[in-house]
Amino acid sequence: MQVAIVGCGNIAANHVVAFRAAGADVVACVDVDAARAQAFAARHAIPTAATELPAVDVVSVCTPHPTHEAVVTAAAASGAHVLCEKPIAIDLAAAHRMIDACAAAGATFGVLFQRRFWPAAQRIRAAIDDGTVGTPFLGHAAVLLHRDASYYTADAWRGTWAGDGGGVLTTQGVHYVDLLQWFMGDCVQVSAMHRTVTHPIEVEDTAVATLRFASGGLATISASTAAPRALGTRVLVTGPGGTVGLAEYPEGTEGRNDVWAVPGAEAECSPFGAGLGADLPLSEINAALTPFHTLQVADFVDAVETGREPAVTGREAAKSLATLTALYASAKSGRPESVEPLS
Repeated sequence: MQVAIVGCGNIAANHVVAFRAAGADVVACVDVDAARAQAFAARHAIPTAATELPAVDVVSVCTPHPTHEAVVTAAAASGAHVLCEKPIAIDLAAAHRMIDACAAAGATFGVLFQRRFWPAAQRIRAAIDDGTVGTPFLGHAAVLLHRDASYYTADAWRGTWAGDGGGVLTTQGVHYVDLLQWFMGDCVQVSAMHRTVTHPIEVEDTAVATLRFASGGLATISASTAAPRALGTRVLVTGPGGTVGLAEYPEGTEGRNDVWAVPGAEAECSPFGAGLGADLPLSEINAALTPFHTLQVADFVDAVETGREPAVTGREAAKSLATLTALYASAKSGRPESVEPLS
């Protein structure tokens, strides 16, 4: 299986490692900046650096959010299967066009949400499915992170509506919106507020929200990149059988089950932050997530080879984008907004 990596930024290195671990051959890297593509190719021993898509079996998309549609649709038209970084896009119309283009071309289409592959997340999903927890009626996601000004000034598109599509909700919080939806089902209505507290950016660095799910379940989200010190993330869900949760501290390390309050069950979990070390520098966060990129890429490669759907399809990834779209609409309107159902 021959793979091209499109977009040679920091996260692209994870894709190279993950595809090689899955037995694929990374034959090219592509970037609009030829010098950046050449430097990335030299650093990762990739034979071809290019500014246009070559003919390959799989295209792995690591470009900024608003460019995902153009790359995904071009890759599908070329006959390649496509794996795309999150979020799938910055507007739902683009996401639908991407899904439709891949379906029309017969291309397998997956989107990276590697935190679903944490054993702790898999354990929660299994406890919901087997009835241990049952259908959750209450959830919470807390995303308390630190970014300094240099994070947003590193690239001109960062921290802008046009280039990023949103702030902490879109770039960091989307992972935990995705986990809540994976655990609790489709979101149907939201109410949100956000503001920019400390950073010189157009988009939000702090947000709070409530979510209602088709099952009747309710959840809250709090998220910020303005915290003086990062305290990582936590997701909790409560069902008739008990409350279970996971914590990611420091950011980028493997999420651990820090709550397992199920009557009659052993805890088998780590206290939040206990023994997990100091905060990782931003340069190490992406690298620390590589093992879980590897698990998801292995699932995607197997899906291509066997003709099944990957664990996170384009349609599944569009659910979190639909929720984000409604969250921003609610923050703007000052009232609850419905989440657009996917056809």
